[in-house]
Amino acid sequence: MRTFNLFISHSWNYTDAYSKFVNLLNQRSYFSYKNYSVPPENPICGARTDKQLEAAIEQKIRACSVVIIMAGVYSTYSKWINKEIAIAKRLGKPILAVKPFGAQRISSTVRNAADAECGWNTESIVSAIRSLV
Repeated sequence: MRTFNLFISHSWNYTDAYSKFVNLLNQRSYFSYKNYSVPPENPICGARTDKQLEAAIEQKIRACSVVIIMAGVYSTYSKWINKEIAIAKRLGKPILAVKPFGAQRISSTVRNAADAECGWNTESIVSAIRSLV
């Protein structure tokens, strides 16, 4: 079974959505992945400036096969999500936009950057990841 290297971009203001997303992937049979994201409980230590943090995030994205962005409307205004999109584009990494559970709208910034888009459904997410690699 192939292991997918994933960078799951998210806002720390919405950690509950991030945790639920990771749980969806963890509970999926016959799907193996390594999580390269930066959750609040495991921040990048040693980065003292935005430039150092950006370089550390770039190293994480460089190792990934897909960058996943939870595409809530808040993403449009997130400085870091926009930087992660730019890094993914520069490195040629495919971007998957995931519509948050129950959301009616998604970020146009993320939608325009995405190579694929899917809803908040385990099978849709896994299928989209596999199609991008």
